[in-house]
Amino acid sequence: MTANHPQPTTSTILLASANPGKLREFQAAARPLGIEVRTLPGFCQLAPCVEDGSTFEENARKKALYYSAHTAEKVFADDSGISVDALGGAPGVYSARYAGPNAKDEANNQKLLAELRQRELHGPRAAHYICVIALAVEGRILAVVEGRADGVIIDEPRGIGGFGYDPYFFYPPLGKTFAELTADEKFAVSHRGEAFRRLLAYLIG
Repeated sequence: MTANHPQPTTSTILLASANPGKLREFQAAARPLGIEVRTLPGFCQLAPCVEDGSTFEENARKKALYYSAHTAEKVFADDSGISVDALGGAPGVYSARYAGPNAKDEANNQKLLAELRQRELHGPRAAHYICVIALAVEGRILAVVEGRADGVIIDEPRGIGGFGYDPYFFYPPLGKTFAELTADEKFAVSHRGEAFRRLLAYLIG
């Protein structure tokens, strides 16, 4: 009987993030293609990149370029957030700090709901998540990809999974909020999952 051996890794890309959840998602998607995803060595010891771009793409590019200067390997960075139509696209690039520089998820969610209520907008409200991933090597951008997930903001939270605005982000095709999906279900339909699959397609040519 011939033993089954894992296929050899064909390339390695480094993630410019210390988020273990992101790392697990990216590794699971890349492994079957022979691509290894690791956290940029020494990432937590580096001074953080200042994310002052006005768009997700600007921030993703800025982070990828900044962190790629610290290694000879390919580095990728993502920037993502939620945009609500009724709020003119807000929170947008301020999604993680909508209620303040060190705001927690619940504070951000409550501010979002309060903004919608002030406009007397009750019931489902169109919104979409966006994720932009930039890949760079030694200070040079190689690729920029984007993913999007469309849904609506609901008034009451549902589910205990996910993070950020997930409990209030209802995804009509599955009839659930992102917080009600398993990690695999969410990555299959999320903005981040779509963007990363496009990055993988670029890498494998």
